[in-house]
Amino acid sequence: MPDRKTLLLTGASRGIGHATVQHFANQGWRVLTCSRHPFPENCPWDAGEEDHIQVDLSDPNDTMRAVETIRERLPGNRLEALVNNAGISPKGPDGERLNTFTTDLRDWGRVFHVNFFATVVLARGLVEELSAAQGAIVNVTSIAGSRVHPFAGAAYSTSKAALAALTREMAHDFGPRGVRVNAIAPGEIETAILSPGSELLAEKIPLRRLGLPEEVARTIFFLCSEESSYVSGVEVEINGGQHV
Repeated sequence: MPDRKTLLLTGASRGIGHATVQHFANQGWRVLTCSRHPFPENCPWDAGEEDHIQVDLSDPNDTMRAVETIRERLPGNRLEALVNNAGISPKGPDGERLNTFTTDLRDWGRVFHVNFFATVVLARGLVEELSAAQGAIVNVTSIAGSRVHPFAGAAYSTSKAALAALTREMAHDFGPRGVRVNAIAPGEIETAILSPGSELLAEKIPLRRLGLPEEVARTIFFLCSEESSYVSGVEVEINGGQHV
């Protein structure tokens, strides 16, 4: 389809990212995915390797290289949506939360490169393509970015807080180019990487349940669609009222 819209999504292999791929594809979008892993042979998506870019987002040089590869795969030099979903949260040897003292200094850098700096590299590198499409950027932050979380570590939480601030700055800077920038802050979402004990948090969430990846994906789609054409610079809480 010549007028088919394109989404570039990082962190697509599981959970929220996987659900987002499904939702956008069901809506007729082409989805380009970024991952440090090669395209899996058993993946059900039709386009296969041609719509997958292997990149190590913890390596700025590799991320900058990937921008050129992405450009080559964009029809008409247009990109309707960029969703920065990739995120890492290192744990201790027994799966415990790592705090300010126990997080290895090298892990601080690795977390910020993936969770924060990669967003800057991709958005700046693809600004012309986003502008040409009057597109949208969605940064995936977290409820952990605004409070100490029982499972998310200090490096992850502070990187997400920084990403929320970056979203405001980007909305200001990209707006004159016709590009909207928003964020979503998921709470406890039912995925395979949910920390043990997360289900107990549901007892204190006003809606008394965990969220579903599909619910997050639908919100991302809204922020990338014409339905939100005058929404920019906001962070949408998706947590069943956990933040109140």
